[in-house]
Amino acid sequence: MKGNEALAEAAIRAGCKCFFGYPITPQTELSAYMAKKMQKAGGVFLQAESEIAAINMVLGATSTGVRAMTSSSSPGISLKAEGISYMAGSDLPGVIINVQRGGPGLGSIQPAQSDYYQATHAMGHGDFHIFVFAPSSVQEMVDMITLAFDKADQYRMPAMILADGLLGQMMEPVTFPEPMKNLPDKSSWATNGHKKQRTHHIINSLFLDPEQLEQKVKERFERYAVVEANETQAESYLCDDAEIVVTAYGASARVAKSAVNAARKEGIKAGLFRPITLWPFPKTELQNATKSAKQILDVEMSMGQMVDDVRLATECQIPVAFFGRTGGVIPTPAEVLTELKKLAGGAE
Repeated sequence: MKGNEALAEAAIRAGCKCFFGYPITPQTELSAYMAKKMQKAGGVFLQAESEIAAINMVLGATSTGVRAMTSSSSPGISLKAEGISYMAGSDLPGVIINVQRGGPGLGSIQPAQSDYYQATHAMGHGDFHIFVFAPSSVQEMVDMITLAFDKADQYRMPAMILADGLLGQMMEPVTFPEPMKNLPDKSSWATNGHKKQRTHHIINSLFLDPEQLEQKVKERFERYAVVEANETQAESYLCDDAEIVVTAYGASARVAKSAVNAARKEGIKAGLFRPITLWPFPKTELQNATKSAKQILDVEMSMGQMVDDVRLATECQIPVAFFGRTGGVIPTPAEVLTELKKLAGGAE
């Protein structure tokens, strides 16, 4: 099944009842699938007049307690940033899909990973974080949709699936879970009608008293600390004796794993560390995976963004090299292997 369509089907099975979107390549198949299937599943599909309208519709729907989602690609996500900040400031869950493409500007419609900074460090104005999950296969995209909705609901914060055009357009066999029947109870805060049986629930991100706003932000960051302590995920591959650890996420990690396998055949002790949660970033897991490493090679489809978090997580104790392709160009296993040989002293 194509990645974009698998994301949509998985969202429906995860209990998503409202989808609001606007067409943009390379994620349009997701919206098209929702347009065909959502009403049959008892939900609502609406093509908004803009990306800005779509994210604010998600805000409105999630405030009533239903599971809602939007999807877009890089420039469209930039337009949604204000609404995502409003959601975070209102403590609202909700899932955002970014099937990344090359940039900046209109860029290209080819795969890229140049939205890492935006997703993990600057998703909108103000002090806040969102969950950021990075799948590397179509099956992981399916699995992460349910996880994203569950964690968004558990911690009352937005969650993003940070995919790319390669994964969105890729076709792989997948296994879907059974549709969810029992969803979390949100009656303690949802604005779904009080029926004169409770006090009003108010969803709001505006606090004119600065000390009140500061307190709200601090309370939110206490929750973020719990997330960072308990919700990190990563894959370590052949890292136990690795002298060179490759760090990569998403589609780049697939390329990197092939290069690591090829390097092993040539006697180079290489391993792969793949963050699955980009926020919270798996710092402890990376430190454990690089205990025997003499060098790290970070591989991305960008000019280098996650590489900064890699350096911070390892406290600059291990030299970190970088290799990337950008603008929609996908690195090849042969290119990554060449970089590994250089680091190992095996390249001329």
